[in-house]
Amino acid sequence: MMRNFKVFVYQDGDPNTYYQTPRKLTGKYASEGYFFQNIHESSFRTEDPEKADLFFIPISCHKMRGKGISYENMTVIVRNYVESLIAKYPYWNRTLGADHFFVTCHDVGVRATEGLAFLVKNAIRVVCSPSYDVGYIPHKDVALPQVLQPFPLPAGGNDIENRTILGFWAGHRNSRIRVILARVWENDTELAISNNRINRAIGELVYQKSFYRTKFCICPGGSQVNSARIADSIHYGCVPVILSNYYDLPFNDILDWRKFSLVLKESDVYNLKQILKSISDEKFAMLHKRLVEVQKHFEWHSPPVPHDAFHMVMFELWLRRHVIKY
Repeated sequence: MMRNFKVFVYQDGDPNTYYQTPRKLTGKYASEGYFFQNIHESSFRTEDPEKADLFFIPISCHKMRGKGISYENMTVIVRNYVESLIAKYPYWNRTLGADHFFVTCHDVGVRATEGLAFLVKNAIRVVCSPSYDVGYIPHKDVALPQVLQPFPLPAGGNDIENRTILGFWAGHRNSRIRVILARVWENDTELAISNNRINRAIGELVYQKSFYRTKFCICPGGSQVNSARIADSIHYGCVPVILSNYYDLPFNDILDWRKFSLVLKESDVYNLKQILKSISDEKFAMLHKRLVEVQKHFEWHSPPVPHDAFHMVMFELWLRRHVIKY
């Protein structure tokens, strides 16, 4: 892959509007920004479309959102841009877009493109909200990890003896599973479940430091199936407990999530404590060890470094490339 995989980035569009460049490299949607920047910094990019395995459509719905554009107008802008590429270049029509891809981490990107059937059906969607029940196609599309960077504290490591809390979650009740989680477990003495994010007023980085002291960090889906809490858990060495149905986990084609996390059904929330307490110390130690080993795959860098999140996404795209050359 490193030697031969090539991506052509369409140069059309004013970088000062919605094209080519990321809105920013911080916050909940940093993954989108980093990918836009990394592809230009990497050896995967080619300026010769005849040598390309895939074609990147560099339009950012996140930048549109920052300018206050409505979903309806976003859809029009995306349609006009893609149709202009189809009219100007021959490459889309060779495969009807099957060797094209676009990247969006914010759910506005999913909503803005849902109305474009030809784009959603044919192109590869690299998205942070890969839910099977909203048209995501796992053998075609790619799950992008939602990573909240920069991390304010260092990565957790060989610190099992400090992890005295069984399970931890603090957040907003903006989904059915979160409402149930808080209702069932917020008064439990062994699970640290809070109905709201920990207020910064009670101490500096208390929320992040809680990850260091916890064995299992609960990761229920919010307004979408995904959560930046998963990458936070991995970074701080807290074994993530995925509580989200229909979620195609990031890098599922490469990583075996069962080796470093617990993947549960949402209906398991009622038996959550029993499930966590059934994990032996030996099994937890193995989960934690393997979790530390995969931390590097959930970090973004500029320029990108081997085995980081950018290279993992590129490997997922490489698996979806077309082997026929025109």
